[in-house]
Amino acid sequence: MFGRIREAWERSRTARRTKGHPGGGQRPHNLFEAAAVYVSACADDDQERIDEAAAWVSPEALSFGVNELACRALIVLARERGESPQDVARSLLGLPAA
Repeated sequence: MFGRIREAWERSRTARRTKGHPGGGQRPHNLFEAAAVYVSACADDDQERIDEAAAWVSPEALSFGVNELACRALIVLARERGESPQDVARSLLGLPAA
C-alpha cells in the first residue's frame, strides 16, 4: 500500500516540477505560465512559442494548466454575456444550442 502512495506522490511531484533555465538567474516557469503562453501561442499559430512553453513543464502539468485556463476563461465569458457556461462553450465551438 505504501508503495502505491509513494508512486502517486512521485507522479504528483513530477507533474508539478518545472525546468529551470541554464543561466540560473531566472526563476522556473510554473504550469499556469506555461499554459497561458501555450494557449496564446496556439491562438497566434506561433509554433516556436508553443514548443518553448511545452518544454517548461511536463505534458500532464501542461494539460492540467490548459484545462484550468479553459474553465476560468469560460466562466468569465459566461458572466460577461449573462449566459450559462454550457451555452457559451457550445457557441465558441460552433455547436447548436442544447
